Amino acid sequence: MAAPRIANALTIDVEDYFQVSAFAPYIDRLEWNSRDCRVERNVGRILQLLDDAGTKATFFTLGWIAERYPQLVREIVANGHELASHGHAHLRASEQTEAGFYADIQLAKIVLEDVAGHEVKGYRAPSFSIGRDNLWAFDCLERAGYRYSSSIYPIRHDHYGMPDAPRFAYAVGGLLEIPVTTVRSLRRNWPASGGGYFRLLPYGVSRWLLKRVNEVDRQAAVFYFHPWEIDPEQPRVAGIDARTRFRHYLNLHRMEARLRRLVRDFHWRRMDEVFLAERPD
Repeated sequence: MAAPRIANALTIDVEDYFQVSAFAPYIDRLEWNSRDCRVERNVGRILQLLDDAGTKATFFTLGWIAERYPQLVREIVANGHELASHGHAHLRASEQTEAGFYADIQLAKIVLEDVAGHEVKGYRAPSFSIGRDNLWAFDCLERAGYRYSSSIYPIRHDHYGMPDAPRFAYAVGGLLEIPVTTVRSLRRNWPASGGGYFRLLPYGVSRWLLKRVNEVDRQAAVFYFHPWEIDPEQPRVAGIDARTRFRHYLNLHRMEARLRRLVRDFHWRRMDEVFLAERPD
């Protein structure tokens, strides 16, 4: 008898192009309100893409976005998707004090729940910025009322990563940490998720990596991307370094078509349905 098809978790980090951490040295936060915000149209396209495929996902959304585009948040929920938190102001957890971090995640939860009228269970730290030096963040999340986090990417990277962390979901006190998906080979974890890698690698390689997690590890995969990654017409940011330019703009024009293949080739559900269904309240 064939093994049952594994349900994977599809996630979207709802932030706009000018809010990405790599642009922080080039775009002052005071400029955010004056920038051309494209998140509404891009999330709208994603909602249509998911509807076409009959797929549900989890949207890790900034409180900053929810305050300015409440109807967008309500649309996400009305379409049957999970609303989760990406913090309020897109601040890295590693660059905040414990008190500052708690205030940010608490405010985000209040704003999102007030706008949507639904409980927010999940959180993802901007740039996967929870690591060995700020594990107190998990206690803050539990105190703020979150049930799970997806804030660790167990790889080596110049901006984030905790390569010695468990590769699959594990409990931290009363919280569940659900790492982004990796493949283990040659005594090293290799990234198998994320819009940047998905745009860099040929689609067949990304598909093989995710299939390996399902078929060899027999585990659910966690995939993520950002709305700005399907927007090749977004305004270009001047003066950025070559590495940032390459990472941000590479193959934006291919992203939407690849996502359509991805949602067709695998079985996807919301994070809460995949990981919390059998976990008691």
